[in-house]
Formats: sequence, C-alpha cells, structure tokens
Amino acid sequence: MSEILIVSDNQTRVQNLTIILNFLGENCKSCAYSECVEAISASSSLAAILIDGEIPEVAEDVIEKFPDSPFINIGFQLSGDREFKNLIGSLYEPITYPSLNDLLQRSSEYHTANRPLSSLVTGKTKLFRSLVGNSRGITEVRELIEQVAPVEANVLILGESGTGKEVVARNIHYMSNRQKGPFVPVNCGAIPGDLLESELFGHEKGAFTGAISARKGRFELAENGTLFLDEIGDMPLQMQVKLLRVLQERIFERVGGAKTLKCDVRIIAATHRNLEDMIVEGTFREDLYYRLNVFPIETPALRERAQDIPLLLQELVTRLENNKQSPVRFTQSAMTSLMHHGWPGNVRELSNLVERLSILHPSKVIDVPHLPHKYQFDETGNQSEIIDASSTSDSDQQERDAINAMFKFEGASPIVSEPEFQGVDANLPSDGVNLKEYLSDLEINLIHQALEQQDWVVARAADQLGMRRTTLVEKMRKYEIVRVEKADGQ
Repeated sequence: MSEILIVSDNQTRVQNLTIILNFLGENCKSCAYSECVEAISASSSLAAILIDGEIPEVAEDVIEKFPDSPFINIGFQLSGDREFKNLIGSLYEPITYPSLNDLLQRSSEYHTANRPLSSLVTGKTKLFRSLVGNSRGITEVRELIEQVAPVEANVLILGESGTGKEVVARNIHYMSNRQKGPFVPVNCGAIPGDLLESELFGHEKGAFTGAISARKGRFELAENGTLFLDEIGDMPLQMQVKLLRVLQERIFERVGGAKTLKCDVRIIAATHRNLEDMIVEGTFREDLYYRLNVFPIETPALRERAQDIPLLLQELVTRLENNKQSPVRFTQSAMTSLMHHGWPGNVRELSNLVERLSILHPSKVIDVPHLPHKYQFDETGNQSEIIDASSTSDSDQQERDAINAMFKFEGASPIVSEPEFQGVDANLPSDGVNLKEYLSDLEINLIHQALEQQDWVVARAADQLGMRRTTLVEKMRKYEIVRVEKADGQ
C-alpha cells in the first residue's frame, strides 16, 4: 500500500501535516533530515515525499538523489538554481485543501509512471503495460503467457468482450520465438461467411467476380509469425472444416487455385462464446474445438479485478498524453466509485469513459460528481444520489467548512482558507439533530420561498439563491418540487 513520507525536523509541522493527511485517508510516516536518505531508499511504495524546505540546500540534494520519487516542497522557497522533474510543486501556508489534493494526486501519478515495470508483474517476465494489475486473475494470466509463449501449442483465449483478449495474444507472440515474424489479426465475426475463405486463404485471379488479380490471404501474410483468429465462435461451419484441415496438415489452397501451399503459422484463437454449448447445439465442430483448445487462457472480467482500476486508469491517461490529448486525473473518491461499477463492457468501457472525460474536462481533476451518474457510487457501493458537479457545490462547501473547523491548530493556518461564515446563529437541541435532514429541509424551504417570490421564474429564483439555473433545476428534480396551482377563490 502506498505511503506518504514527511521529512522535517520541525515536530509541530510534522504533527499538523500528519493529522491532515490522516483525515484525508492517506497513510503517512515521518522522519528527520538525518534519516531521510535511508527511509526513502528502504521503501518503494512512497506515493509522495513532503520535504520541509527550511534547509534549501539539503532539501535539493535529497530531491536530486532520488529522481524516480515525487517530492513536494513544504513551507519555504527553494533556491531555484536547479530544476527537478520530480519536484511536483510547493505548498505554502496557509495550506489549502484544493492545492494539497492536486499535488498529492499528481505525485501519485508520477510515482506510478516511474515505478519499475517489474513491480507491476510477477517473475522475470516484462509484459506490455496494457496488462497492468496486481489482482489474482491478471497475475495468473501473466503466468500462463510466460509458460505457453516459448512453445508452439495452439492457444484458445476465452473471456467476455472488452477484457483484452487481443492484448494477451500479442503478448504471447512478442514473447515467443516468432516475435520477429508478423502478428496478423482476423476478426471472424466481422467478415461475411462467403468472403472469409478468400480472406484467410487468398484467391487467384478470376476465381470469382471482382477478383481482378491474385491476392494473398492472412495465412500467407502470417508466415513464420502468428495468426490471431478473434471471435472464432462466429466462424461458419463450412469454414470450420477447412480451418481444421489447415491445422491438421499445415497446407491449403487459394480460392480458385490448384497449387498446394504450406504454412508455418502459429494459431491463437479467441472467443466470448461458450464453445462447449455450441458443440451441443451443433454450431461448432468438436474436433476443431479440441485442436484449438490445447492451452486455454481465460481473461478475467474487470468487475472481478476491480482493484486494478487505479493502475488501468494511469495507463489509459498515459496513452492520452502520448497521443497529445488533454489528460485527466482522478481523485481517490472517483477511483473508489469506479471500482464499485459492474463494467459490462470491461476494459474497453473504462477506456471509452476516460476518453470521454478527457473531452468534457480536459486537464482537470475528476471527482465523483464529474462522472456520469451510472458510475457514481458511495463508499458502501450504493448508487450515489449525486447528479452532477454543479448540484454538489453546496455539499462541497459544507465539507470544506468541516475540514476548516477540524484543522484550526493553535499557531497554524487552516487547511482551507475561506471567508468566515456569517449570519447564522442556531442552537443545537440537547437531544441532537439529524444534520443531513435538517439541511435538506432548510434547502427545500428556501427554494420554495425564492420560487414563490419570483413567481416561479426559475432563472430569477436561481439568481436570488446565488446558484446556476441548471443547479436549481436539478435540486427541484431531486426534491420533487413542483408548482401547485391554486383553485379559484383560494
């Protein structure tokens, strides 16, 4: 589990920062300057190092010594004579919640991006970053890839759509003795049955109408390499017979040709279907199934390895950056919310969501309210009542007020600097109060008053309440506030 290290000889500053970070749900530890080199060297799980800049020269030497670790300068201006790519930023008093949260998030991203690849996988195998994850399911997939890649056995990859079956196939190819040969993918479900034979085996000139020249098929193009047959369960029965002959005899003919061609190709097939059920139904050949199913690998659904979502998000964000698109960052709450989603579309659905968020909120920090509603869950996994970011501005303000109240240390500045709350003098009943219900009732009452005073013109009522019109509309929908027409004479 990642930790945050506080490096300082000032015990008051260490104590205050420890309280703040613990309140925010972070694991942290501290050490003095004299112990920091040993402490940093001994840990590979430091997501951020908050270093007290009271002694600038010493702080800069430590930052320079550990280029793969993210540092945040606390409290003092460094000399500026040296530039460090791993110095994420500086925090000055009064420390604010948004700035602290932003720097911690950026530090976590730097830590993940610069972590050795060997820490993401088991054994000595170094796989594509697309297979990141520490869950049991993805770890077993890596182990199976490592075992089967060096041999020539046919492989059948099973799993739901969007789980990364082609990624597994490419890893097998690039770790095999055929890595210098071509990797040729074919989606059997995307090619009409009457064209699939020509696509796989090629055709001679004049073999059919439109065949104006000879053409090589995928088997020839994959010579000395790997042929990946995706969605093999969608292949027509007549083609299954011809494929079986190629697997058995390693020979084939082009469509319209009489010359027998030999092939030296490794076959990797994949499907999201249950082939055993298809055999019973008579839609898939049993002999072909056993030819393909020499070494099965099952890719886990994303819902079965939700703990890998933070690492997958980092990989997807890195892809956006490499493609010169505006990256986004995710708060811990947003990642926790995404981990509760069912992900019927698996990793492909997650990838589409990240790209959508990068378009809607370029270069922003994504929190739960920024997510589409179906991805919003609370900490217990229940569907959140949050509608959008604008509708939660009031609750966000209440959270900031609570943080300020908790972290007003003697002699220290509050973590969030906001204007003092004025104009309210409420007495707490001796038997207590349900604050959430109380605030909801108060909000409903004020919205009703504003709407009545403005003759139910929503735009004017929103101005009177100091909020956006869309926010007021969402609150009216949330609380089911509608205008009730009065009967004549009442």
